[in-house]
Amino acid sequence: MHKQLHSDYYEGKIQIRPYHQEIMNFIENQARKYDIYISKQVKVKEGIDIYVSSNKFARIVGKKLKKSYNGELKESKKLFGKDRMSSKNLYRVTVCFRLKNE
Repeated sequence: MHKQLHSDYYEGKIQIRPYHQEIMNFIENQARKYDIYISKQVKVKEGIDIYVSSNKFARIVGKKLKKSYNGELKESKKLFGKDRMSSKNLYRVTVCFRLKNE
C-alpha cells in the first residue's frame, strides 16, 4: 500500500508522445503492479503527461517501454529541493517516450 500522499504530489513525470491507448494501459498496469500512485494525467497537444509518485518507477517504466515498443527514450532531471534530514539534493525525473511512426 502506498503511503498517504497529497493529491498533487509527484516525483516523476512520464511523457508519452503521441498519445497511445495501449501504452497508457501498459503504464497503468505497471503502476498497479508496483503500487505506485498516479497523481494526475494531463493531456497536452503532443500527447499526455503522467505524474507518478516515484522517480525510480518512472525510469523503470521508460526502459520497459523502449524494450516493448518501437520508440525513443529521453530522461532528464530537475533539482526540486533538499532533503531536510540528510541534506541531499532531491530531483524530479522526466521520462519522455516518443513513439516512432511505423
